[in-house]
Amino acid sequence: MGLKKHHHKEWISIETLDKIKERKNKKTAINNSRTRAEKFQAQAEYTEANKQVKRNIRKDKKKYVEELATTAEKAAREGNMK
Repeated sequence: MGLKKHHHKEWISIETLDKIKERKNKKTAINNSRTRAEKFQAQAEYTEANKQVKRNIRKDKKKYVEELATTAEKAAREGNMK
């Protein structure tokens, strides 16, 4: 049995998943930092990583929706709507 694996949306690219892992590591670094200066530095890195992840997810989703739209248009032209 075991625990459930975390399931991601199929439209999220591999690069984005890698960035998400990176972001998670930076979040852990924030929690493990000992001094205020370390914590501040780690927080700045995390914020930047978070922006990149959000940007990539928006890009991936836009690409996915555009692909769906073109597929639907193609199906409509050929007359095999499903």
